[in-house]
Amino acid sequence: MRKRFFVCAVLAACLPFAAHATVPTQEQPIAVIRALDKMTARVEEIMLPLNQPVQFGKLTIVAHTCRVTLPEEAPPESAAYLEITELKPGAQDIPVFNGWMFASSPALSAMEHPIYDIWVTGCRDKAAK
Repeated sequence: MRKRFFVCAVLAACLPFAAHATVPTQEQPIAVIRALDKMTARVEEIMLPLNQPVQFGKLTIVAHTCRVTLPEEAPPESAAYLEITELKPGAQDIPVFNGWMFASSPALSAMEHPIYDIWVTGCRDKAAK
């Protein structure tokens, strides 16, 4: 509860400045995330083509958009809108996270899960390897 209150307070404090600061961004077709399974210590870098579900453990991850600031902007930023659900045997998928994640501030909008950590590391063009 405290964490959510703190995040809301920070966002409310920054909102007046955000209305005046429009930073141009461009959409990239691939979101890049890093995923950690805390039980096995397995870490993977995963490329998420937009609107295509990808499995990591019992999670299904879908990136709906991935935006980066233009190269001339400082500091550079990448943000992705993710929808993450957990597969439960014999039950409906449980929503775990639905929202924006920011590469430069992973704790600002983090997924809270006892087994998995997911964070955005960037966005890529199809030509990038």
